Amino acid sequence: MERTEPPGHYDIPPPPLVPPQALHGIDLRVGKHLLWVGGGAYPLANITRVYTFMLTPRRKDATVLFLKRVAIILSVAFTMTILGGLTSLASESMAGGILTFVWLGAIAALVFSLVELVAVLSSPTLYVLAVETSGPSIAMVTSSDPHQLDQLVGNIVHAIEHPETEFHVRVDRLTVNPRNYYFGDNVNMYGGTGNVGMANR
Repeated sequence: MERTEPPGHYDIPPPPLVPPQALHGIDLRVGKHLLWVGGGAYPLANITRVYTFMLTPRRKDATVLFLKRVAIILSVAFTMTILGGLTSLASESMAGGILTFVWLGAIAALVFSLVELVAVLSSPTLYVLAVETSGPSIAMVTSSDPHQLDQLVGNIVHAIEHPETEFHVRVDRLTVNPRNYYFGDNVNMYGGTGNVGMANR
């Protein structure tokens, strides 16, 4: 075999064309009256709702918040600039230092706000499976195959109705920043019967 490296170098195999992908999968299984999502266990008897939905980033809210922040930051900066101009009559060096500090702070705040906006705008819309319990717990997973999640809804409901059921599938772990996503309305019920109103928070 002919050497391809210069003398004195070891033969090193070429790197793979495609680097190995990190596994982000998680086990979802039902057995012995429990739903396991990774290392979390949820008693089937405590599950109150199983459903799929599109997890959408808060793009509109993030844009409105960004515009509000820009307006506030620039208003404060221009106000301080005007005040700095007035104080320059007494001490020009002090006014210059204050203005530099104000505009450096304003630029830093604008950059921070822009980074937060880009983080939300670049967040993907995900199709997820959610499992709610009678307590505050909720489990969510996703998959590259939406039909798998729709089928899992039926499988979990069947397991709730037939606790002896067992199955095991591999889904994707949901790793998102909750602040960047809209999870739907929080519904508060008032009174015991005839509830027809909905309060959004």
